Amino acid sequence: MPLGEHHARLCPCGSGVEFHGCCQPVMANRSAETAEALMRSRYVAFVLGDANYLLATWHPANRPRSLEFDVEQRWLGLRIKRTEKGLPGDDEGIVEFVARYKIQGRGYRLHEVSRFIRERGKWLYVEGELLQKPPLT
Repeated sequence: MPLGEHHARLCPCGSGVEFHGCCQPVMANRSAETAEALMRSRYVAFVLGDANYLLATWHPANRPRSLEFDVEQRWLGLRIKRTEKGLPGDDEGIVEFVARYKIQGRGYRLHEVSRFIRERGKWLYVEGELLQKPPLT
């Protein structure tokens, strides 16, 4: 069931805040106050399969033409490990995170250090360095 229809659900980003008061407004406006807020909303976009949001918040220099999602993939949770800069007054930021997911009952961890920049007042995802690569199945 889509999250937008159930306003009392906690946001999948793990903030502990209801979706309508957390990532939903960021996703609707396509504008986050911080690099971490953009990271969290992009995680939610993966949970929801929202390719349009992901592409719109990806820096054009590295943006793929399209995204395809694995229909078997189920996102389980996001943990922010650290942030560097990325605040409202900054123009760049780093967010290190671990996202957990399952495919066909097997668990995986995606550990990445993501780089963000702010252009024309909007935070954009630039690229990420995988620290723990998911095993090949």
